[in-house]
Amino acid sequence: VQLQASGGGLVQPGGSLRLSCAASGIIFSGYIMGWYRQAPGKQRELVAHITNVGSTNYADSVKGRFTISRDNAKNMVFLQMNRVNPEDTAVYFCNSVPRYYNWGKGTQVTVSS
Repeated sequence: VQLQASGGGLVQPGGSLRLSCAASGIIFSGYIMGWYRQAPGKQRELVAHITNVGSTNYADSVKGRFTISRDNAKNMVFLQMNRVNPEDTAVYFCNSVPRYYNWGKGTQVTVSS
């Protein structure tokens, strides 16, 4: 199983970024998929998840700013991040919800001016 997150980088406060995650080795459409993040010195947290039919749920800290989506045909899940702020700085990972698989490497998002 591979969960490969990409699309991170340095972005200014108020800016936007789109993360992608490619999944292989799993029956992707059968799982709820989520984006997690881990900031320096903090525990990893689930920030958004999406069911196999597209129902979504968000952590309060990102609600109204982030949008999760998925493409079951391509085994991919996405996170559109808008109006980012420094508190969004973290390494972002995708995985199933609940988490069944080992963590991939993640992608670093740094929000700074």
